[in-house]
Amino acid sequence: MTDEAAVLEANHAFYAAFEARDMDAMSDVWEHSDRSVCTHPGWPTLRGWGAVSGSWFALFQGPQHLQFVLTREQVDVAGDTAWVTVDENLLGDQGGATVAAVNLFTRSPDDGRWRMVVHHGSPVSRTVGSSPDD
Repeated sequence: MTDEAAVLEANHAFYAAFEARDMDAMSDVWEHSDRSVCTHPGWPTLRGWGAVSGSWFALFQGPQHLQFVLTREQVDVAGDTAWVTVDENLLGDQGGATVAAVNLFTRSPDDGRWRMVVHHGSPVSRTVGSSPDD
């Protein structure tokens, strides 16, 4: 498997864990270190695996169930670091929205797996006359 394919697989595992609200699967995707950083849309930046995992636990306890349709997904790899830029098209109980996300992965020196170290999501504002490619 190429590095790009392995990173894409790790990225898809992240969204599958999110949709399933599966804390064990989410934990498996992330690097458990002080380097872990997560910015959920509208939230302050969380630093360290303790804070990041706490945020996922809280989100999974909430009433909102989300489905993700990923578009404009692009993988870039530079050595043992990789990032995925993607538009998260969210479908949920309260309607839909689009979030532009950047997911950063590093290759684990222990087992060679790609682990997420950064997730940053920002809501996309649609203005009249704009297109997704703007």
